[in-house]
Amino acid sequence: MHYRTKLFEQLRAATATKGIQLELVHGQATKRETVKKDEGSLPWAHKVVNKVWEFGERDILWQPYPAKLKDADLVVVMQESRILSNYPLLLSRLWSKRKVAYWGHGKNFQSDAPTGLRERWKNFLIRRVDWWFAYTGMTVDILTDAGYPKSQITCLDNAIDTSSFKADLASWSQADVIAAKQELGIPAGAAVGVFCGSLYPDKKLGLLVAAADLIRQRMPEFTLVVIGDGPSMPEMRDAAANRPWMHLLGVRKGREKALYFRMGDVMLNPGLVGLHIVDAFCAGMVMMTTRTARHSPEVAYLRDGENGVYSDDTAEAYSQAVLNVIEDKERLTRMKAAALADSEHYTLENMVERFANGIEAAVNG
Repeated sequence: MHYRTKLFEQLRAATATKGIQLELVHGQATKRETVKKDEGSLPWAHKVVNKVWEFGERDILWQPYPAKLKDADLVVVMQESRILSNYPLLLSRLWSKRKVAYWGHGKNFQSDAPTGLRERWKNFLIRRVDWWFAYTGMTVDILTDAGYPKSQITCLDNAIDTSSFKADLASWSQADVIAAKQELGIPAGAAVGVFCGSLYPDKKLGLLVAAADLIRQRMPEFTLVVIGDGPSMPEMRDAAANRPWMHLLGVRKGREKALYFRMGDVMLNPGLVGLHIVDAFCAGMVMMTTRTARHSPEVAYLRDGENGVYSDDTAEAYSQAVLNVIEDKERLTRMKAAALADSEHYTLENMVERFANGIEAAVNG
């Protein structure tokens, strides 16, 4: 993925200072993945040609392992059952000195069958590696519950490059923000909720709209700004047609996205929360979600009542949780400050440091 290139560049430099040579092996995007248009490349990486088989809505692939890297001390693979080439590497632990590590979530957080065969197989393989690079503390809990030793786990606290987004946020003055609000017909002092992400059912968009209606009843100037696109856009267009206070902006990136984030008080995300929680923290926005959503592991960064809020899965409960925050100015200010402070922890630089230290420990352990 393109957003990982900076991670690998910095990680290679960090491991080099420890006397460790990092090599990256990657294939090409599958047909299903090409629509995302997020494939990246690095001049020093080993690009191989994957073999891909499509079965219904699922891809199975084989990623060749370069012969020139056969003497590597440690191989880190993604924890994905569909990557068939992982299995010979796991099996080689029986006779080879080469260590194998997983990098992953611990389980499929969005699985339709969490107790099904695929997840049981994934759970069986959890303990069949020499080291674990866990996405977040939530993954660490999954691994230790499965009996994997905590001493062989590195918690990465998965992050993205936030420095450029913070610069984009800082590039807009308060006057710029007020002017942008006026263009959308938003009063200068109105509370603004922002949704940012792909538009699809796991995001609980129906709940988002229903809760926003209830918030408007109590706060007539409240405005909802929706950033993103996806298969559920037609439904959102229908909802916005008779709600002039609901602004569908489509995909916005970089500095333009930062302007709309500067408007926001709360991030309204009743459905799946993923890595975008880090962007919300960078803007000092309070993350509002529900307990029942099929979250990604980055939801572990949400500290209920401190930098964000979990609510029950009804429009009434969710809207009340939002109102409890935005109507209490002192509480809102305190929570926004906590979110902003946490953005200093969930950074790419910190992730690189943890990753490099983990690689060193795995190689020397």
